[in-house]
Order: sequence, then structure tokens, then C-alpha cells
Amino acid sequence: MFKQNLSITQALLVMGVWLWLEYTNYPNIISTMMQLSDSLVKSLSNEALTCLDTLAAFKNPPIPKDGGLPLTKILVQKDITLKLFIMKRYTAIAGIKSVLNNICARVFKDILQNILSTTYYNYNYNYNNYYKYNYNYTNVASTSRARSSNSRPFVVPGFPHPLFGDFVVPNGVEDLDLLDAKIWSNKGPCDDVTEEDKTMFITFSRGFPVSEEEVRELFITDYGYGSVVEIVMGNYAANNQSMFATMVLNGVAMVDEILQGLRLAKLRANGKDIWVRKYDRRN
Repeated sequence: MFKQNLSITQALLVMGVWLWLEYTNYPNIISTMMQLSDSLVKSLSNEALTCLDTLAAFKNPPIPKDGGLPLTKILVQKDITLKLFIMKRYTAIAGIKSVLNNICARVFKDILQNILSTTYYNYNYNYNNYYKYNYNYTNVASTSRARSSNSRPFVVPGFPHPLFGDFVVPNGVEDLDLLDAKIWSNKGPCDDVTEEDKTMFITFSRGFPVSEEEVRELFITDYGYGSVVEIVMGNYAANNQSMFATMVLNGVAMVDEILQGLRLAKLRANGKDIWVRKYDRRN
């Protein structure tokens, strides 16, 4: 992947997509891909970048008639389209974030050290262009610092990432590769999500007060008694009505179940409208 004329950031994110798919429901992606030509791998990496674009898009893009991932579909020998990354957006984001830190940071540590020791700050030629049209973030010079095995700090371009957060390269040396079963020996993607990953933000209509009990009843009725971990109602207005709340769920997959591919979902609690979206600390 690091020979496909991609930036370091792009290469890591593409590997994150493939490894997340392999761990979830599409096995043997990496072993099959190792037998392909460079041109085919390049085309497959472009499809993975399209998946990342879909995750980052504020408005869901139209899905082509071929599903947008024709080569990936052939590779995995299963039906797969961009719709997967719309309907499971937050599950994918949390899973890829986990893969980046639990697998990529370990397996590619030596490669990253070698690349970064020679390129260091010479990555902006395509990294900036990638972020300019993909994420609309202006702070493209963000970097994560890590320490190599000899305790020298080095910089991983593009991290903290706007979707996937920090990329932390561990200390010490591990003799691992992508075909080593030991890379899956620890918790899998989404087993180590943060509370923020599975938190939703709820807003209410002025003049139609909704209680914490009504919110809880709505979600446990549809998703089960253990679905809601905690609800925190916002400050009450002068009319003794809370205008918002945060809700922690028992898993990130439930966020996608509730939103059904939308950024903002409208629900009804006892006949009163409420709006639900993924919680984002930056907002």
C-alpha cells in the first residue's frame, strides 16, 4: 500500500477499511489482494478511498448502479456496496479507528519509521489536496507524535484525524504481519469504543416538554431494556422544559440502527417530535 502513490495518511486509512471489512464479514481480503497486480490494488484502493469519502460526507452521496464498489465485490465474492458505509457509518468509523490503533500501528511500525525518517515533512504534496476536497478541514497540518523503539519521537502525518482521532504507535517491538493470527487475539473492532462513540444528542420542540422517562421508554421499547446506559437532560429553560439531552447507548451499532443512514432522525415520544443525531463534542 505504501507503494501505491498514496500519502501516508491515505495508505493507513485504506488498510483500515480493508482490515475492518475482513474482521467483520469479508474474510481473506488481504491474502487475496497480495496475489493481485499493482494496478488492480491501486483500483481497489481507490474504491476504499470512496468508502472513506462516503463516511465523511455530510450529505449521503448517490450510489451508482453498480454499487460503487464493483472490484471490491469481485474480490470478496459477496454483495457489497457503498450503502454499507451509509447504513453502518458510525460502526465503521469506530471499527476503523480501532483497527488503526490496534493493528496498523503495530504491524506497520517499522515501515512507518523508515518512511517518516526520510520524508518527515515532505508529505503535503498530496495530503493537503486529499483533505481539501474530502473533509473540508483547514487544519491539515495536524500530526500525532509517537515514539519509536529507540525512543526517538516521529510524526505521523494527518493525525489526529477528523473522523478517526489519534494514531498511537506503541513502544516496543512486535514481530507481526497481516497474516499472523495474533493480530486478532485481542479485542476486535468496536469492542473498545469510547463512551463518546456511542453517545447521541437529542433535541426537543419548544412548548412540547419531554421527560427523561419518556425518552428512555421510547428507546427501550424499540431496542430493548438494556439499550440505554444513561440519559442526561440539558439545562431547563424558564418554562421548566429541557431543550436537549445526551444519551449513552450500550453499543455503537445501535447508533446506526436508530439513524438508519441519516445524519438527523426525527422520532416521536408520546406524540411529541424529537430529533436525534450522533453526539459530536466539537458541536
